Amino acid sequence: MTRLADPPAVRFRALYDANFEAVLGYALRRVDQPADAADVVSETFLVAWRRLEDAPPGDFRPWLFGIARNVLLNQHRSTRRRGRLAERLRTFLASSDVSDLADGVAEQDRVRRALAVLSEADRELLTLIAWDDLSPSEAAAVLGIAAGTARMRLARARARFAEALGDAAPAAGHVRGVPHDFATEEGR
Repeated sequence: MTRLADPPAVRFRALYDANFEAVLGYALRRVDQPADAADVVSETFLVAWRRLEDAPPGDFRPWLFGIARNVLLNQHRSTRRRGRLAERLRTFLASSDVSDLADGVAEQDRVRRALAVLSEADRELLTLIAWDDLSPSEAAAVLGIAAGTARMRLARARARFAEALGDAAPAAGHVRGVPHDFATEEGR
C-alpha cells in the first residue's frame, strides 16, 4: 500500500493539486454533461497515477491534457459502439417475434429457479456439463473427483433437477391423471 510520505504519492499529490481545476475545465468544455466531465477527470488522473514515471518534468498540463484527450476519444468511441449496438438490437427486435424471446426468458428463469433449490455441488456439476460443455470426466477433473463418482452424482443431480423443474417421471406404480380404479383394472 502506498503511503503519502512515499515520493511517488507526494509527486502525484502535487501534480493533482496543481492541475485538477485545469483538467476539469478542459473536460467540461468538451462534454455535454458535467457527470461525463467527472468521469474524464477521474480516468485522466488514474492513468496519470499509473504512468507517473512517464510524466515529463516541468508543466504537467500538456501531458494531462493529452491523457484527457485520449480518455475523451475512448468515451466517444464507446458511445458510438453502444449506439451501433442499440441500433442492431432495435433492428433485431423489430424483425423478430418478441414472444419467442419472452418464452426463452421465461424458460431461463424457470431453469434458474430450479437450479437454486439444488445443492451447490449439484448446481456446479450440472452447469459444468450443460452450460460449459464439459464431459462428465472433464467436470470430474474440475471438481477434483473420480470420473465414476461424477457420473453417479450427475445421474442423481439430473433427477433432482427434473424434480425441481416439475418434469420428473412419476413414481413407479402410479399414473398421473388416471383414476386409481382404472389403473388397477388395466394391470390385471
